[in-house]
Amino acid sequence: MAVKIVTDSTSDIPAELISELGITVVPVCLLFGEETYRDRIDMSEDEFYEKLTKDPRHPTTTQPTPKDFDEVYKKLSVETDGIISIHLSKKLSGTYGSAAQSAKNINNCPIEVIDTNSVSMGLGLVVLEAAKMAKAGKSYQNIIAEVNKIIADVHVVALFDTLKYLSKGGRIGKGKALLGSMLSVKPMLTLKEGEFEPLGQVRNYNKGIDKLLQILGSYKTVTELAVVHSTTPEEAKVLADRATSILAKEHIQIARLGPALGAHGGPKVLVVAFIGSKS
Repeated sequence: MAVKIVTDSTSDIPAELISELGITVVPVCLLFGEETYRDRIDMSEDEFYEKLTKDPRHPTTTQPTPKDFDEVYKKLSVETDGIISIHLSKKLSGTYGSAAQSAKNINNCPIEVIDTNSVSMGLGLVVLEAAKMAKAGKSYQNIIAEVNKIIADVHVVALFDTLKYLSKGGRIGKGKALLGSMLSVKPMLTLKEGEFEPLGQVRNYNKGIDKLLQILGSYKTVTELAVVHSTTPEEAKVLADRATSILAKEHIQIARLGPALGAHGGPKVLVVAFIGSKS
């Protein structure tokens, strides 16, 4: 029986790839006041961004509970000899902790819970590689070993229109150093050891796209790339098209920043997540 791959909805993996590769996604929950929505199940991306900009209440997010993972793991455990559950950085969310706690409750199937130190399609690319290996019949231990190697080469760089949503959500980390100077420039953050760190700032969106491409081009090898946007599909396509000078089109995905992360990033976020090495 093939290994089963589980992740959470902050992975932002396009729905068609989730279906094609048989990935199980556990949703994060969004709260607008007393109203609770499961990420991408009860609320689509378009509905969310419209509500985000119009609703005076700022949404909060809650991690899946151990019980949520119990249900998933119990169902999958009778269908497989091993489950690999791959999640966003534990410095950004308690999701990894919920998954790890739940894994202890399952006795009939080994479960490996992995912290990628990443988020969005940084996490998503790792999950996709694991799912491809599982589909190809690779062993449980072999996939775990390969996933841990891939994680070391995953990079995420994000261009924000504003840091106000990240600040409101409390996920800004060391990026708060940029808050005071953000009136007329676009901030850029990267993930380092599972936390957001400032990478600098650019004067406008187009300069930001140039900078994202420049960062990509500074790597000796880039094997997989995802361009993720919250509300700017045209800019994402421009960036993805221009990135074909760095790697082949079939290794480039365009994805949407879902509600779970959009609550912290806001509109007009553009992210590049990639697997790459400088050596």
